[in-house]
Amino acid sequence: MENYFSIGEVAKYQNISKQTLIFYDKIGLFCPAYVDPKNGYRYYSAGQIDYLDTILIMKKIGFSLSDIREHMRDYTSDSSLAAMKKQLTVIESRIEELRLIRSRLLHRCVQMEEAQRSSRENSVTEEITEERSILYREVAAPYTLREISIATKQCFADFFQNNLPVYFQCGVSVPLKRIREGRYTEASIAFLPIEKTDRAENILVLPAGRCVSVCHTGNYLSIGRSYEKLLGYCKAHGLQIISDAYEFCINDYITTNDENEYITKILFYVQSEK
Repeated sequence: MENYFSIGEVAKYQNISKQTLIFYDKIGLFCPAYVDPKNGYRYYSAGQIDYLDTILIMKKIGFSLSDIREHMRDYTSDSSLAAMKKQLTVIESRIEELRLIRSRLLHRCVQMEEAQRSSRENSVTEEITEERSILYREVAAPYTLREISIATKQCFADFFQNNLPVYFQCGVSVPLKRIREGRYTEASIAFLPIEKTDRAENILVLPAGRCVSVCHTGNYLSIGRSYEKLLGYCKAHGLQIISDAYEFCINDYITTNDENEYITKILFYVQSEK
């Protein structure tokens, strides 16, 4: 048709699919100027091409299709300026969120690389840790892996619901008394390491201090051998354990499907025996 563009031509000029144009028509966002009653072919006027440019640019900026449709029902330079300023705020917030995600992802990668080296050496190390915070949930009796999993999921639910600044890692704490009794997997709390924040009440601050640690490689039920190594090290070096154990999952179900590749960093706070 003269002075009209077919749906194929518009799709070609704008580098989008015909299916996209059909969908835009169905939702009332970008409807053809003319539809041939004989065959249902869609045709668009020259003026509509500019209109489509506006839609595609707004979509690229990050507006939803419903927002674009609402905006373009009767838009002016004033309403466009207001919409763009509002979108700038959204973009700036997203940039900050991505910065945080990047830093936490980098933190996880560095931890995995360091743990892989330590697990190959399989040696106990002494370190001075910095203060850190954990978002925690108590593990219900009888403290089996099932209850630990439930408490961990509750921590993740807190994270997602309240958009808390957690790191992409989980862990548990096992009371020293249970460890000495050989009950290595009966954790009292599950936790997620988190940046310092006042947006949640169930946060525990782990102090800076002298610690001993070891990286356990293998499934969780085999973790007892690494605890025995830590206890033996402390006894041999005259160190008194002054805390429960804190286990930080480095490689877990999030990063591998093979439990033999699991790496768990076990940490005790210690002091020299008097």
